[in-house]
Amino acid sequence: MADYLSDDFLLHSKVARSLYHDHAAALPVIDFHSHIDPQAVADDRVFGNLAELWISADPYKWRAMRMNGIAEHAITGGASSREKFGAWAHTVPYTVGNPLYHWTSLELKRYFGVDAPLSPTTADAIWADCNRQLKEPRLSARGLLKQARVELLCTSDDLLDSLAPHRRMQAEGGTLTMLPSLRADRIIAVDAPGFMAFCSALQAATSIPIDGLDAFKAAVRIRMDVFQEAGCCVADVGLDRPVFELADDARVAGIFNRLMAGGTLDAHEVRQLKTALLLFLGGEYHCRDWTMQLHIGAQRTTSERLQRITGGAGGYACIGTSSDVALVCGVLNQLECQGALPRTILFTLNPSDTDMFASVTGSFTGEGIPGKVQFGPAWWFNDNRDGMVRQLKALGNMGLLGRHIGMTTDSRSLLSYSRHEYYRRILCNLVGEWVESGELPRDQDFLQNFIQDLCYFNARRWLRPDTKPVTQQRMQGNP
Repeated sequence: MADYLSDDFLLHSKVARSLYHDHAAALPVIDFHSHIDPQAVADDRVFGNLAELWISADPYKWRAMRMNGIAEHAITGGASSREKFGAWAHTVPYTVGNPLYHWTSLELKRYFGVDAPLSPTTADAIWADCNRQLKEPRLSARGLLKQARVELLCTSDDLLDSLAPHRRMQAEGGTLTMLPSLRADRIIAVDAPGFMAFCSALQAATSIPIDGLDAFKAAVRIRMDVFQEAGCCVADVGLDRPVFELADDARVAGIFNRLMAGGTLDAHEVRQLKTALLLFLGGEYHCRDWTMQLHIGAQRTTSERLQRITGGAGGYACIGTSSDVALVCGVLNQLECQGALPRTILFTLNPSDTDMFASVTGSFTGEGIPGKVQFGPAWWFNDNRDGMVRQLKALGNMGLLGRHIGMTTDSRSLLSYSRHEYYRRILCNLVGEWVESGELPRDQDFLQNFIQDLCYFNARRWLRPDTKPVTQQRMQGNP
């Protein structure tokens, strides 16, 4: 009988244990999509208490606490850090079956050496012990990233962000590379209330009068040049609903002009303008050799009450309806026809779309570019054990699992790098099952290469093919 969170946690065969401990555990982390605060990393922030580090910016925890009936005052409101930590400790025992239960235990054990599960009974001791340790350099922002072996960190940054933290990190050098990634949602959000204010700010930032669509694109390019200079290699847009409705250039320009003049667009015009801007972005990414990420299928319009309280990323979104894959393929095909399809990662929030999006990876390809279109890691509501296994099996069934680029963090918490350990254990266990059942050969070199590619090498080569990994050779054994 295995103990909880033992060294062999989630590893249910001899092969799985060997694959993880000997070949996966010590590999660096390539985090190509996160919401880590770049300023905290540049400043090497030292956190005042565990709640500041662990709870104050984590919508996953907020969501669970709300479901547990915790008052918003003790989640995102004015309650003390100790009260917020207590609310989380009260909630954790009820998260059994949710990955939060495992993540909580992994984060406390890996970074603080805490073996006891968090609960109201253990909360006082864990609070005191962890807060005492937070004074140590290994638990500063950069210390945490070093412990997690993070080699490349791509943050999510708005077009108008200064990127000063990234330039500072690059000037200082070091083993951690922190690059901006463009979050392009506001560029295509032509139906959002804040679009006009965004255009005004863009005009001020670039000194280009935005008097038409060409000027808007020119201003966006100027800001993209700033990202390029800072090393950006990834850009992302959230497509809660895929869009693809072509219109000629003159019509699209007219739609944009009417919008800027204060006019109201109908649904067709919104789709046509969004499509044109999405294709513009894809073409720019291709020219700059950036990777395009499309996050598809979130239902973000849910509780107006929570939106008023917490803003746009408050942990109240849910899984959206199944997506129309024809629209996604329309965008990719149009870019491909123009010779402008960038390397692309497709994420879906709806698990019923898993096989569908995995199959798209074989519909758009590039000579000399293995896995040009990727089905991204299990995302958000899917980054649990069942979701990760489902995603890996779908890739195996529908595409080339051996070319998959692995896991990403998609988190605001610096402790969330335990999710890479979680993914690697689940991956090694799945492959171990296939070996034990005779579905894969017991070929040590083959298995080692396969596991290490999916944990590290594929992502490193695919995202930045112009640079060599820090890890020059296949890693063998524990560090």
